[in-house]
Amino acid sequence: MFLEIKRLWLYAKHLQRDIKVASLFSILNKIFDLAPPILIGMAVDIVVKKEESFLSGFGLESVMSQLGVLAFLTFLVWALESFFEYLFQVRWRNIAQGIQHSLRVDGYAHLQELELSYFEDKSTGNLISILNDDVNQLERFLDGGANTLLQVSTTIVVIGAIFFSLNPVVAIFSFLPIPFILLGSFYYQRKIEPRYQEVREQAGLLSGLLNNNIEGMATIKSYTAESLENERLKKQSLNYSSANAHAITLSSSFSPLIRMVVLMGFLFTLVLGGYYTTTGELEVGSYSVLVFMTQRLLWPLTSLGATFDLYQRAMASTRRIFRLIDTKRSIIQGAENLDREIGEIHYSNVDFSYGEGATLKGINLLIKKGQSIGLVGPTGSGKSTLVKLLLRFYDVTEGEIKINQRNIKDLTFHSLRSDFSYVGQDVYLFNGSVAENISFGKPEAGLQEIEEAAKKASVHEFILSLPHGYQTLIGERGQKLSGGQRQRLSLARAILKNAPVFIFDEATSAVDNETEAAIQASLEELTKSKTAIIIAHRLSTVVNADQIIVLDGGEIVEQGKHNELLKKGGLYEKLWHVQTGGV
Repeated sequence: MFLEIKRLWLYAKHLQRDIKVASLFSILNKIFDLAPPILIGMAVDIVVKKEESFLSGFGLESVMSQLGVLAFLTFLVWALESFFEYLFQVRWRNIAQGIQHSLRVDGYAHLQELELSYFEDKSTGNLISILNDDVNQLERFLDGGANTLLQVSTTIVVIGAIFFSLNPVVAIFSFLPIPFILLGSFYYQRKIEPRYQEVREQAGLLSGLLNNNIEGMATIKSYTAESLENERLKKQSLNYSSANAHAITLSSSFSPLIRMVVLMGFLFTLVLGGYYTTTGELEVGSYSVLVFMTQRLLWPLTSLGATFDLYQRAMASTRRIFRLIDTKRSIIQGAENLDREIGEIHYSNVDFSYGEGATLKGINLLIKKGQSIGLVGPTGSGKSTLVKLLLRFYDVTEGEIKINQRNIKDLTFHSLRSDFSYVGQDVYLFNGSVAENISFGKPEAGLQEIEEAAKKASVHEFILSLPHGYQTLIGERGQKLSGGQRQRLSLARAILKNAPVFIFDEATSAVDNETEAAIQASLEELTKSKTAIIIAHRLSTVVNADQIIVLDGGEIVEQGKHNELLKKGGLYEKLWHVQTGGV
């Protein structure tokens, strides 16, 4: 419990001064909020004792002058109480927003630094739940819960001092329920904590299912699986509701039990205080103060259940947030920067495995500056893995990859990856304009540069046909576009980046033959002065490559030019025959 609070305090170092000031405002607000019962007691004292009242000792002999001063004090107390309420609300809410913002940004920034293998084992919806729902849960506690705990503590201290100064016996009995309330609260926390942890876990699973189904809506519809997915969602939603109900059953019992304990404290004050007043050991005004103060002391304790409920939800969320931020990276970047001019790329005895079984075995490959290299082979032969290792999306299991005679493990991620224009099989487009998506790798590019890149990717004419041309919004993940259109926009993005090395991973797989021919002509012109690595299932894409590498079972089984490989009569010739019918 306290570990999370300590971690939050250390994390919010930049907000610690604001937290201290907000805490002071909360305490001052509660002090002035507790003053009215004292003023009521003074009013009772005035009307009962008149010229012999407490205020008469300050030179105020007439009742009216005493009431006038009391009225002024009442106005001042209410004004200050309202003033400090405004200040603490503004401060705490800004603190909540500040911590929420920092956690979300830092959590996402750390997420971006993690290797791709981390995301293979994690639900996207669960990660979104952590960065959104869990962060919001903590914000809700900081908005009001922190202030409530501070003010309850202030109430106990201030009223305790007043009670013991007026009548220690009444004070002892009035405060008798408080230890039971606090002990009950700590016991309650230990019981409720694992229940809310389960609530947050189920919330993450539910978010993951929703996210997955919304992204796969076309598949669900095409397989008429709506009923099946409704049942899956219903089951997960019931699991989430069940976890919540399990927590609510315990949390709902807290306040009624606390109220009964609070009642005992109030009855002690009412009866004992009344007795001492009748015997003359306690002034009538003081008795009034005790009765009103008892309510102010004990009644807020009934809200501890709701506050601790909010607190436990927030701490369960905090643990999930920091668990994400504390996730260690298995791929650490180097400290050296790579030159913009890339010479040789050398794979030396490279082995790699995603888990069980080797994906690549004994890869030795030299790619010279300005060469176009084609990577072909059956599905699962390791073609895409080769370039993922080059970009350090994964690290080699054995061997090494060097660029300009420098091990890529010694290079910073930014300097390494900025030297590659990459077009993958899975095209990423965001919900922005066409121009923004093309300039993703070069945000400072002007419209003329963007248009030139679009022309080379054979997508310029299509863009002009859109309602707002280059300013047309294309929808989340580019869903308003066809697969071929999305791929051509991705090509335009890579062309605009104009890095020394181009990597095309099935870059023309979603376009028609005519568009492929146009793109091929553009790419051949574009890559004359560049190094190009082209992964292709369509062998027609790589027929003009300087070197074609044929992979099978994670090994290089053939390499050479198109005509040389056809003459060998090996795997390449068989693949060519299948695709062309022997032509």
